[in-house]
Amino acid sequence: MKTRLWLILIVLGFMLINTSGTFAAKLLCVSSEEHKGEQTVGSCLTKGEEFAIVDDYGIVRILSPREIALTKAFNPQILEQRAYSMKYQELAPPINPLKRRAVMIPNQ
Repeated sequence: MKTRLWLILIVLGFMLINTSGTFAAKLLCVSSEEHKGEQTVGSCLTKGEEFAIVDDYGIVRILSPREIALTKAFNPQILEQRAYSMKYQELAPPINPLKRRAVMIPNQ
């Protein structure tokens, strides 16, 4: 009986670990329904298409041109990511978290 309980707990643990990354925030095109990773986010933005960030709870935040410019400044590799529309959101990769960089403060 104890071995079954341990086995169930281990299986549940693996299931939780595997599903925790499934619902990460994603960058999705909201002005076109046919993007399936054949273009990059940057090339779509130069064509004037709109993108939004969809979070774990399904809340959508449409990015303004200023937000896109600031995102490009802080995380330029996000524009090299493949573009997906809402129709293909399950194929879209999650947004990688920004890696923290050490900040050197000059002596005053």
